[in-house]
Amino acid sequence: MKRKNYSSGAPLEQKAGYSRAVRIGDFIFVGGTTAVQPDGSVYGEGDSYAQLKYILEKQVKIIEQAGGKKEDVFEVRIFQTPEFEKAGMAAYTEIFHDVMPLCTGVTIAKLNRPTQLVEVEMSAAIGTELEE
Repeated sequence: MKRKNYSSGAPLEQKAGYSRAVRIGDFIFVGGTTAVQPDGSVYGEGDSYAQLKYILEKQVKIIEQAGGKKEDVFEVRIFQTPEFEKAGMAAYTEIFHDVMPLCTGVTIAKLNRPTQLVEVEMSAAIGTELEE
């Protein structure tokens, strides 16, 4: 099987030596992503909805760069701080309501910066079709 690494352009990826996503065969794994922008600032400080939407859109974009689409996503893992407001989950519903991937939400003590409220991982399998 072939492996290809993908970067989102976040400064820490190159500095620390990790990929935003890895495609192995027809599987795409997107690593933990927060709302850090390319300039290093946090998008939507204090806004759960804005941060989660930014992250999910960023991850779907990298899945598309790797040859997949949002309908190929089969698993989403959401790590939220106690400050994350449940109303922020509306961003998840807007993007994935009809796809219905597995979704796990875990409350954690904190992330790298106090202004980061949520981190997300996701997995996709290219070319999957929903069997009814």
